[in-house]
Amino acid sequence: MSDQPTVTAYEIATVNFDRAADLLDLSPEWRTMIRTPFREMKVEVPLYRDDGSFTTFIGYRVQHNGARGPFKGGIRFSPHVGEQEVKALAETMTYKTALVDIPFGGGKGGVNVDPRDLTQRELEHVTRRYVSRIHLILGPNRDVPAPDMGTNAQTMAWIVDQYGRQHGYSPAVVTGKPLELGGSPGRAQATGRGVMLIALAAARDHLGKAPADLRVAVQGFGNVGMNAALLLAEAGATVVAVSDHTGGFHNPGGLDVAELAAYVTRDDGDGTLAGYPGAEPVGADDFMGVDCDVLIPAAIEGAIHKDNVASVQARLVVEGANLPVTPEADRQLDERGVLVVPDILANAGGVIVSYFEWSQNFQQYRWSEADVNERLERILLKAYHDVAAKMKALDASMREAAFALAIGRVVSAEELRGSL
Repeated sequence: MSDQPTVTAYEIATVNFDRAADLLDLSPEWRTMIRTPFREMKVEVPLYRDDGSFTTFIGYRVQHNGARGPFKGGIRFSPHVGEQEVKALAETMTYKTALVDIPFGGGKGGVNVDPRDLTQRELEHVTRRYVSRIHLILGPNRDVPAPDMGTNAQTMAWIVDQYGRQHGYSPAVVTGKPLELGGSPGRAQATGRGVMLIALAAARDHLGKAPADLRVAVQGFGNVGMNAALLLAEAGATVVAVSDHTGGFHNPGGLDVAELAAYVTRDDGDGTLAGYPGAEPVGADDFMGVDCDVLIPAAIEGAIHKDNVASVQARLVVEGANLPVTPEADRQLDERGVLVVPDILANAGGVIVSYFEWSQNFQQYRWSEADVNERLERILLKAYHDVAAKMKALDASMREAAFALAIGRVVSAEELRGSL
Protein backbone atom coordinates (compact mmCIF):
# COMPACT_ATOMS: atom_id res chain seq x y z
CA MET A 1 0.00 0.00 0.00
CA SER A 2 1.04 3.60 -0.50
CA ASP A 3 0.31 6.91 1.16
CA GLN A 4 0.49 8.67 -2.22
CA PRO A 5 -2.65 9.95 -3.99
CA THR A 6 -4.46 7.39 -6.12
CA VAL A 7 -6.32 10.12 -8.04
CA THR A 8 -5.16 13.61 -8.99
CA ALA A 9 -5.95 16.78 -7.11
CA TYR A 10 -7.93 18.00 -10.10
CA GLU A 11 -10.03 14.85 -10.16
CA ILE A 12 -10.82 15.29 -6.46
CA ALA A 13 -11.78 18.95 -7.03
CA THR A 14 -14.02 17.94 -9.93
CA VAL A 15 -15.96 15.40 -7.88
CA ASN A 16 -16.34 17.85 -4.98
CA PHE A 17 -17.74 20.47 -7.34
CA ASP A 18 -20.06 18.13 -9.24
CA ARG A 19 -21.67 16.72 -6.10
CA ALA A 20 -22.44 20.20 -4.79
CA ALA A 21 -23.53 21.48 -8.20
CA ASP A 22 -26.01 18.62 -8.46
CA LEU A 23 -27.48 19.60 -5.09
CA LEU A 24 -27.81 23.19 -6.32
CA ASP A 25 -29.18 22.05 -9.70
CA LEU A 26 -26.70 24.32 -11.47
CA SER A 27 -27.11 24.71 -15.22
CA PRO A 28 -24.36 23.55 -17.60
CA GLU A 29 -23.58 27.20 -18.33
CA TRP A 30 -23.02 28.05 -14.67
CA ARG A 31 -20.94 24.93 -14.14
CA THR A 32 -18.62 25.98 -16.96
CA MET A 33 -18.56 29.59 -15.80
CA ILE A 34 -17.62 28.78 -12.22
CA ARG A 35 -15.05 26.06 -12.91
CA THR A 36 -13.12 27.79 -15.71
CA PRO A 37 -10.16 29.80 -14.34
CA PHE A 38 -10.09 33.53 -15.09
CA ARG A 39 -6.38 33.45 -15.91
CA GLU A 40 -3.53 30.92 -15.98
CA MET A 41 0.14 31.89 -16.22
CA LYS A 42 3.08 29.55 -16.81
CA VAL A 43 6.59 30.96 -16.62
CA GLU A 44 10.22 29.94 -16.88
CA VAL A 45 12.32 30.30 -13.70
CA PRO A 46 16.04 29.98 -14.59
CA LEU A 47 18.78 29.49 -11.99
CA TYR A 48 22.56 29.40 -11.99
CA ARG A 49 23.44 27.07 -9.12
CA ASP A 50 26.20 27.85 -6.65
CA ASP A 51 28.34 25.18 -8.32
CA GLY A 52 28.10 26.99 -11.66
CA SER A 53 25.57 24.63 -13.27
CA PHE A 54 22.40 25.94 -14.90
CA THR A 55 18.85 24.69 -14.50
CA THR A 56 15.34 25.87 -15.23
CA PHE A 57 12.17 25.41 -13.22
CA ILE A 58 8.57 26.04 -14.22
CA GLY A 59 6.36 28.40 -12.25
CA TYR A 60 2.59 28.77 -12.28
CA ARG A 61 -0.02 31.24 -11.07
CA VAL A 62 -3.69 30.41 -11.57
CA GLN A 63 -6.35 33.01 -10.82
CA HIS A 64 -9.54 31.01 -10.56
CA ASN A 65 -12.34 33.40 -9.62
CA GLY A 66 -12.37 37.01 -8.45
CA ALA A 67 -16.10 37.73 -8.30
CA ARG A 68 -16.01 38.22 -4.52
CA GLY A 69 -12.67 40.03 -4.27
CA PRO A 70 -8.95 39.85 -5.14
CA PHE A 71 -7.58 36.41 -5.97
CA LYS A 72 -6.14 34.81 -2.84
CA GLY A 73 -4.01 31.72 -2.42
CA GLY A 74 -0.63 30.36 -1.48
CA ILE A 75 2.57 29.80 -3.41
CA ARG A 76 4.14 26.37 -2.98
CA PHE A 77 7.63 25.16 -3.83
CA SER A 78 7.53 21.43 -4.48
CA PRO A 79 8.90 19.07 -7.13
CA HIS A 80 5.34 17.79 -7.55
CA VAL A 81 3.89 21.18 -8.57
CA GLY A 82 2.08 20.98 -11.90
CA GLU A 83 -0.56 22.85 -13.86
CA GLN A 84 -3.50 20.61 -12.96
CA GLU A 85 -2.61 20.57 -9.25
CA VAL A 86 -2.37 24.36 -9.13
CA LYS A 87 -5.71 24.70 -10.93
CA ALA A 88 -7.39 22.38 -8.44
CA LEU A 89 -5.96 24.23 -5.45
CA ALA A 90 -6.89 27.64 -6.91
CA GLU A 91 -10.47 26.47 -7.37
CA THR A 92 -10.56 25.13 -3.83
CA MET A 93 -9.42 28.54 -2.55
CA THR A 94 -12.36 30.21 -4.31
CA TYR A 95 -14.78 28.07 -2.32
CA LYS A 96 -12.80 28.39 0.92
CA THR A 97 -12.90 32.20 0.95
CA ALA A 98 -16.58 32.16 0.00
CA LEU A 99 -17.44 29.65 2.72
CA VAL A 100 -15.91 31.75 5.51
CA ASP A 101 -17.38 34.86 3.85
CA ILE A 102 -14.28 37.03 3.47
CA PRO A 103 -13.85 39.41 0.49
CA PHE A 104 -11.45 37.35 -1.60
CA GLY A 105 -11.59 35.07 -4.60
CA GLY A 106 -9.33 32.10 -5.20
CA GLY A 107 -5.87 31.63 -6.70
CA LYS A 108 -2.78 29.48 -6.32
CA GLY A 109 0.80 29.43 -7.46
CA GLY A 110 3.90 27.33 -7.34
CA VAL A 111 7.29 26.40 -8.72
CA ASN A 112 8.30 22.79 -9.41
CA VAL A 113 11.39 22.94 -7.20
CA ASP A 114 12.35 21.12 -4.02
CA PRO A 115 13.47 23.90 -1.64
CA ARG A 116 15.45 21.36 0.39
CA ASP A 117 17.79 20.97 -2.59
CA LEU A 118 18.60 24.70 -2.78
CA THR A 119 20.94 26.90 -0.79
CA GLN A 120 19.48 30.04 0.77
CA ARG A 121 20.92 32.17 -2.03
CA GLU A 122 19.48 29.87 -4.68
CA LEU A 123 16.08 29.85 -2.99
CA GLU A 124 16.00 33.64 -2.85
CA HIS A 125 16.97 33.85 -6.52
CA VAL A 126 14.22 31.42 -7.57
CA THR A 127 11.66 33.38 -5.53
CA ARG A 128 12.67 36.74 -6.97
CA ARG A 129 12.87 35.47 -10.56
CA TYR A 130 9.44 33.85 -10.25
CA VAL A 131 7.92 37.09 -8.91
CA SER A 132 9.62 39.12 -11.65
CA ARG A 133 7.78 36.91 -14.16
CA ILE A 134 4.31 37.18 -12.62
CA HIS A 135 4.34 40.62 -10.93
CA LEU A 136 2.04 42.22 -13.51
CA ILE A 137 -0.89 40.04 -12.41
CA LEU A 138 -0.25 40.55 -8.68
CA GLY A 139 -1.34 43.46 -6.51
CA PRO A 140 -3.10 44.24 -3.22
CA ASN A 141 -6.42 44.70 -5.04
CA ARG A 142 -5.73 42.09 -7.72
CA ASP A 143 -3.97 38.95 -6.44
CA VAL A 144 -2.55 38.43 -2.93
CA PRO A 145 -0.31 35.34 -2.42
CA ALA A 146 0.62 33.68 0.88
CA PRO A 147 2.86 30.84 2.13
CA ASP A 148 2.12 27.23 1.29
CA MET A 149 4.03 23.96 1.15
CA GLY A 150 7.76 24.65 0.91
CA THR A 151 7.47 28.40 1.47
CA ASN A 152 7.39 30.50 4.63
CA ALA A 153 7.56 34.03 6.05
CA GLN A 154 11.06 34.55 4.63
CA THR A 155 9.80 33.64 1.16
CA MET A 156 7.01 36.19 1.56
CA ALA A 157 9.57 38.81 2.63
CA TRP A 158 11.46 38.30 -0.62
CA ILE A 159 8.19 38.53 -2.56
CA VAL A 160 7.08 41.80 -0.97
CA ASP A 161 10.55 43.26 -1.57
CA GLN A 162 10.72 42.14 -5.21
CA TYR A 163 7.23 43.42 -5.93
CA GLY A 164 8.08 46.69 -4.19
CA ARG A 165 11.15 47.17 -6.38
CA GLN A 166 8.87 47.24 -9.41
CA HIS A 167 5.71 48.83 -8.01
CA GLY A 168 6.71 50.75 -4.89
CA TYR A 169 5.98 50.04 -1.22
CA SER A 170 3.01 47.69 -1.03
CA PRO A 171 2.95 45.37 2.01
CA ALA A 172 -0.63 44.25 1.29
CA VAL A 173 0.50 42.46 -1.89
CA VAL A 174 1.29 39.32 0.10
CA THR A 175 0.35 37.87 3.49
CA GLY A 176 2.17 35.59 5.89
CA LYS A 177 5.05 38.08 6.10
CA PRO A 178 7.40 38.51 9.07
CA LEU A 179 6.06 40.87 11.74
CA GLU A 180 8.87 43.30 10.94
CA LEU A 181 7.52 43.74 7.39
CA GLY A 182 3.83 44.10 8.17
CA GLY A 183 2.88 40.57 9.11
CA SER A 184 0.06 39.88 11.53
CA PRO A 185 0.36 38.47 15.04
CA GLY A 186 -1.13 34.98 15.07
CA ARG A 187 -0.63 34.31 11.36
CA ALA A 188 1.98 31.56 11.79
CA GLN A 189 -0.35 29.46 13.98
CA ALA A 190 -3.59 30.47 12.26
CA THR A 191 -4.23 27.40 10.09
CA GLY A 192 -3.36 25.01 12.92
CA ARG A 193 -5.47 27.04 15.34
CA GLY A 194 -8.40 26.81 12.96
CA VAL A 195 -7.98 23.04 12.67
CA MET A 196 -7.99 22.83 16.48
CA LEU A 197 -11.14 24.97 16.80
CA ILE A 198 -13.04 22.97 14.19
CA ALA A 199 -11.84 19.61 15.56
CA LEU A 200 -13.06 20.47 19.07
CA ALA A 201 -16.41 21.79 17.82
CA ALA A 202 -17.04 18.73 15.62
CA ALA A 203 -15.91 16.33 18.38
CA ARG A 204 -18.35 17.95 20.77
CA ASP A 205 -21.28 17.85 18.33
CA HIS A 206 -20.57 14.57 16.50
CA LEU A 207 -18.78 12.44 19.11
CA GLY A 208 -20.16 14.01 22.28
CA LYS A 209 -16.61 14.25 23.61
CA ALA A 210 -14.86 16.97 25.59
CA PRO A 211 -11.22 17.81 24.73
CA ALA A 212 -9.87 15.77 27.65
CA ASP A 213 -11.58 12.65 26.25
CA LEU A 214 -10.11 12.93 22.74
CA ARG A 215 -7.32 10.82 21.27
CA VAL A 216 -5.88 12.52 18.19
CA ALA A 217 -3.55 11.41 15.37
CA VAL A 218 -1.93 14.02 13.12
CA GLN A 219 -0.50 13.00 9.72
CA GLY A 220 1.90 15.75 8.66
CA PHE A 221 4.02 17.61 11.21
CA GLY A 222 4.74 20.80 9.31
CA ASN A 223 3.36 24.20 10.21
CA VAL A 224 -0.29 23.14 10.14
CA GLY A 225 0.00 19.73 11.76
CA MET A 226 2.50 20.79 14.41
CA ASN A 227 0.48 23.81 15.53
CA ALA A 228 -2.78 21.85 15.49
CA ALA A 229 -1.18 19.15 17.65
CA LEU A 230 0.33 21.68 20.06
CA LEU A 231 -2.94 23.56 20.46
CA LEU A 232 -5.03 20.40 20.84
CA ALA A 233 -2.65 19.15 23.53
CA GLU A 234 -2.87 22.55 25.21
CA ALA A 235 -6.69 22.23 25.17
CA GLY A 236 -6.41 18.87 26.97
CA ALA A 237 -6.57 16.34 24.13
CA THR A 238 -4.19 13.38 23.99
CA VAL A 239 -2.12 13.29 20.81
CA VAL A 240 -1.34 9.59 20.29
CA ALA A 241 0.44 9.70 16.91
CA VAL A 242 2.19 12.11 14.55
CA SER A 243 4.04 11.64 11.27
CA ASP A 244 5.84 13.42 8.46
CA HIS A 245 7.37 12.25 5.17
CA THR A 246 10.20 10.50 7.04
CA GLY A 247 7.90 8.33 9.17
CA GLY A 248 5.69 8.46 12.25
CA PHE A 249 5.57 7.83 15.98
CA HIS A 250 2.84 6.38 18.16
CA ASN A 251 2.19 6.17 21.89
CA PRO A 252 -1.30 5.07 23.03
CA GLY A 253 -0.72 6.89 26.30
CA GLY A 254 0.05 10.15 24.55
CA LEU A 255 3.06 11.87 23.00
CA ASP A 256 4.90 14.86 24.40
CA VAL A 257 4.00 17.22 21.56
CA ALA A 258 6.07 20.10 22.87
CA GLU A 259 9.12 17.82 22.95
CA LEU A 260 8.39 16.64 19.41
CA ALA A 261 8.08 20.24 18.19
CA ALA A 262 11.36 21.16 19.88
CA TYR A 263 13.05 18.15 18.25
CA VAL A 264 11.82 19.10 14.78
CA THR A 265 12.76 22.79 15.11
CA ARG A 266 16.14 22.34 16.82
CA ASP A 267 19.00 24.30 15.26
CA ASP A 268 21.11 21.26 14.40
CA GLY A 269 18.24 19.22 12.95
CA ASP A 270 16.87 18.73 9.46
CA GLY A 271 13.32 19.89 10.24
CA THR A 272 11.85 16.38 10.32
CA LEU A 273 10.87 13.71 12.85
CA ALA A 274 13.61 11.37 11.62
CA GLY A 275 15.51 9.79 14.50
CA TYR A 276 13.19 10.96 17.27
CA PRO A 277 13.99 8.72 20.26
CA GLY A 278 10.95 9.33 22.45
CA ALA A 279 8.30 7.00 21.00
CA GLU A 280 7.69 3.84 18.99
CA PRO A 281 7.85 4.28 15.21
CA VAL A 282 4.82 3.56 13.05
CA GLY A 283 5.06 3.05 9.27
CA ALA A 284 3.32 5.22 6.69
CA ASP A 285 1.13 2.32 5.53
CA ASP A 286 -0.11 1.74 9.09
CA PHE A 287 -0.51 5.33 10.23
CA MET A 288 -4.09 5.93 9.08
CA GLY A 289 -5.15 2.86 11.06
CA VAL A 290 -3.91 4.16 14.41
CA ASP A 291 -6.54 3.81 17.13
CA CYS A 292 -7.86 7.33 17.72
CA ASP A 293 -11.02 9.42 17.87
CA VAL A 294 -9.86 12.21 15.56
CA LEU A 295 -7.60 11.81 12.52
CA ILE A 296 -6.09 14.97 11.01
CA PRO A 297 -4.49 14.50 7.57
CA ALA A 298 -2.35 17.65 7.33
CA ALA A 299 0.19 16.81 4.62
CA ILE A 300 -0.53 15.96 0.99
CA GLU A 301 -3.45 15.52 -1.38
CA GLY A 302 -5.06 12.10 -1.53
CA ALA A 303 -3.48 10.82 1.70
CA ILE A 304 -6.58 8.79 2.58
CA HIS A 305 -7.48 6.68 -0.43
CA LYS A 306 -9.04 3.38 -1.48
CA ASP A 307 -6.05 1.34 -0.31
CA ASN A 308 -5.95 2.61 3.29
CA VAL A 309 -9.44 3.93 4.05
CA ALA A 310 -10.62 0.60 5.47
CA SER A 311 -7.98 0.83 8.18
CA VAL A 312 -9.20 4.21 9.50
CA GLN A 313 -10.49 3.79 13.05
CA ALA A 314 -11.24 7.44 13.78
CA ARG A 315 -14.86 8.54 13.91
CA LEU A 316 -13.94 12.09 12.93
CA VAL A 317 -11.56 13.17 10.13
CA VAL A 318 -10.57 16.84 10.02
CA GLU A 319 -8.85 17.85 6.79
CA GLY A 320 -5.87 19.98 7.75
CA ALA A 321 -4.37 19.61 4.25
CA ASN A 322 -5.99 20.54 0.96
CA LEU A 323 -7.79 17.66 -0.81
CA PRO A 324 -6.38 14.92 1.48
CA VAL A 325 -9.28 12.46 1.05
CA THR A 326 -10.08 10.95 -2.34
CA PRO A 327 -13.75 10.76 -3.43
CA GLU A 328 -13.89 6.95 -3.09
CA ALA A 329 -12.44 7.10 0.41
CA ASP A 330 -14.81 9.94 1.27
CA ARG A 331 -17.77 7.82 0.17
CA GLN A 332 -16.65 4.85 2.25
CA LEU A 333 -16.09 6.97 5.35
CA ASP A 334 -19.54 8.53 4.96
CA GLU A 335 -21.16 5.09 4.65
CA ARG A 336 -19.45 4.06 7.89
CA GLY A 337 -20.75 7.12 9.73
CA VAL A 338 -17.35 8.82 9.95
CA LEU A 339 -17.75 12.60 9.81
CA VAL A 340 -15.27 14.25 7.45
CA VAL A 341 -14.83 17.98 7.98
CA PRO A 342 -13.76 19.30 4.54
CA ASP A 343 -10.62 21.28 3.91
CA ILE A 344 -12.44 24.45 2.83
CA LEU A 345 -13.76 24.70 6.38
CA ALA A 346 -11.19 22.89 8.52
CA ASN A 347 -8.06 24.66 7.30
CA ALA A 348 -9.55 28.08 6.55
CA GLY A 349 -7.91 29.67 9.61
CA GLY A 350 -4.87 30.67 7.57
CA VAL A 351 -6.77 32.58 4.92
CA ILE A 352 -8.93 34.26 7.55
CA VAL A 353 -5.89 35.67 9.34
CA SER A 354 -4.37 36.51 5.95
CA TYR A 355 -7.47 38.65 5.45
CA PHE A 356 -6.76 40.30 8.81
CA GLU A 357 -3.14 40.93 7.80
CA TRP A 358 -4.24 42.44 4.47
CA SER A 359 -6.70 44.68 6.31
CA GLN A 360 -4.05 45.78 8.84
CA ASN A 361 -1.65 46.64 5.99
CA PHE A 362 -4.21 48.97 4.44
CA GLN A 363 -4.89 50.57 7.83
CA GLN A 364 -1.17 50.74 8.71
CA TYR A 365 -2.25 49.57 12.16
CA ARG A 366 -1.43 46.35 14.00
CA TRP A 367 -4.02 44.40 15.96
CA SER A 368 -3.09 42.44 19.09
CA GLU A 369 -2.68 38.66 18.86
CA ALA A 370 -5.58 38.21 21.29
CA ASP A 371 -7.78 40.32 19.02
CA VAL A 372 -6.70 38.33 15.94
CA ASN A 373 -7.42 35.00 17.63
CA GLU A 374 -10.80 36.14 18.90
CA ARG A 375 -11.85 37.37 15.43
CA LEU A 376 -10.58 34.13 13.86
CA GLU A 377 -12.61 32.00 16.24
CA ARG A 378 -15.75 34.06 15.68
CA ILE A 379 -15.59 33.87 11.87
CA LEU A 380 -14.59 30.22 11.70
CA LEU A 381 -17.20 28.95 14.15
CA LYS A 382 -19.91 30.94 12.36
CA ALA A 383 -18.91 29.17 9.13
CA TYR A 384 -19.00 25.83 10.97
CA HIS A 385 -22.55 26.48 12.19
CA ASP A 386 -23.61 27.70 8.73
CA VAL A 387 -22.39 24.42 7.25
CA ALA A 388 -24.10 22.38 9.97
CA ALA A 389 -27.39 24.12 9.16
CA LYS A 390 -26.87 23.52 5.43
CA MET A 391 -26.21 19.82 6.11
CA LYS A 392 -29.55 19.54 7.83
CA ALA A 393 -31.40 21.50 5.17
CA LEU A 394 -29.98 19.47 2.29
CA ASP A 395 -29.71 16.13 4.13
CA ALA A 396 -26.18 16.01 2.78
CA SER A 397 -22.66 15.24 3.97
CA MET A 398 -20.63 18.03 5.54
CA ARG A 399 -18.47 18.23 2.41
CA GLU A 400 -21.46 18.50 0.10
CA ALA A 401 -23.07 21.12 2.34
CA ALA A 402 -19.90 23.21 2.59
CA PHE A 403 -19.29 23.21 -1.14
CA ALA A 404 -22.95 23.90 -1.93
CA LEU A 405 -22.94 26.88 0.43
CA ALA A 406 -19.68 28.23 -0.99
CA ILE A 407 -20.53 27.69 -4.66
CA GLY A 408 -23.92 29.30 -4.13
CA ARG A 409 -22.21 32.44 -2.81
CA VAL A 410 -19.87 32.58 -5.80
CA VAL A 411 -22.80 32.16 -8.21
CA SER A 412 -24.67 34.96 -6.44
CA ALA A 413 -21.70 37.30 -6.80
CA GLU A 414 -21.37 36.46 -10.49
CA GLU A 415 -25.10 37.02 -11.02
CA LEU A 416 -24.92 40.43 -9.37
CA ARG A 417 -22.04 41.33 -11.67
CA GLY A 418 -24.06 40.23 -14.70
CA SER A 419 -21.54 37.59 -15.69
CA LEU A 420 -24.11 35.48 -17.58
